[in-house]
Amino acid sequence: MQTYDFAVIGGGVFGAWTAWHLRRAGASVLLADAWGPAHSRASSGGESRIIRMGYGADEIYTRMAMRSLPQWQALFDRGGERLLHRTGVLWVARRGDPYSEATRQTLVRAGAPFEIVQSSELARRYPQMRIAEEVFGIFEPESGALLARRAVAAVVREAVSQGVDWRLAPATLAPAPAVRSSTGDPIHAGAFIFACGPWLPKLFPVLLGTRIRPTRQEVFFFSPPADDPRFTPTQLPVWIDFTDSRRPYGFPDLEARGVKLAFDRHGPDFDPDTGDRRLGRESLADARRFLAERFPDLRDAPLNEFRVCQYENTASGDFLIDRHPEWPNVWLVGGGSGHGFKHGPAVGEYVTDLILHGGAPEPRFALAAAGQSGIRTVH
Repeated sequence: MQTYDFAVIGGGVFGAWTAWHLRRAGASVLLADAWGPAHSRASSGGESRIIRMGYGADEIYTRMAMRSLPQWQALFDRGGERLLHRTGVLWVARRGDPYSEATRQTLVRAGAPFEIVQSSELARRYPQMRIAEEVFGIFEPESGALLARRAVAAVVREAVSQGVDWRLAPATLAPAPAVRSSTGDPIHAGAFIFACGPWLPKLFPVLLGTRIRPTRQEVFFFSPPADDPRFTPTQLPVWIDFTDSRRPYGFPDLEARGVKLAFDRHGPDFDPDTGDRRLGRESLADARRFLAERFPDLRDAPLNEFRVCQYENTASGDFLIDRHPEWPNVWLVGGGSGHGFKHGPAVGEYVTDLILHGGAPEPRFALAAAGQSGIRTVH
């Protein structure tokens, strides 16, 4: 059986881009997943994800997003697919809000394009939204929406075309640090990279069981009024509302799936294998209450679709990218914490530089920094 330089376990956005970058650097790579690239239970498996530069004072993530955006676009251009919709991203913020002011300052330092939009102009541009007088907008014109599931599949296709071996195989540690597929066959590699999202704490329960917490996250798609262009990507941007403690965010009607709404608050603990993915009545009622406040014409809109995904949260919201403390040939890549998808290209680049070239490790991504408790600071 072939021995690879690297076996990447997990075919979501972090694993796929890590395999892509390692292969581009000349390594032999196996990429394995239990169900397929960005499958329906994966955190990368949704229809859409935001790509935006704003991150409060967390300039590290602003710059990672700026590294990732052109790599996503280049991939889609090579494949001839339109999987990035540059709708722009609109932050709805209150005057004097420290996070919004930090976002503005960070965008200036990083050289990311943005525009401050006053409430009267917001009301003029987006009549489908109910805008309070005391708010303003930070608008990122080059940001927008990635078609997530299809985007990960595109990364895997190109990686395979460049020589990455793909295997549909759930991996288990038996005995550690040896890795075997579900058939019991050993996977031979010089190093193993586990990018398994919400399955990481299940694979490494002693090390990560209290450091990565998967939570249930609900996503709604509502049907806009018939023959109403105000909710299309040309007239409604991706938006994030920082005036509401529920942290709502949403997307225009992409590819006629419906207007997407979700809340960036941590849901209850969730098992990606056995968790209940059915709609909850109270969660739908909460979503409708928000629509009535912000998008009154969607107050009674039919629910087209509902899905449950999961975040895999570290205490702070920072990524966890580090070597296993006991097994020097095992690396852990995860902790996307609900904001990781957009950064896939930069994460793959960072992991490759760290492992192959001895790149400087980022202290915020270290295992030691992923405390068992703390306050989420990254949004």
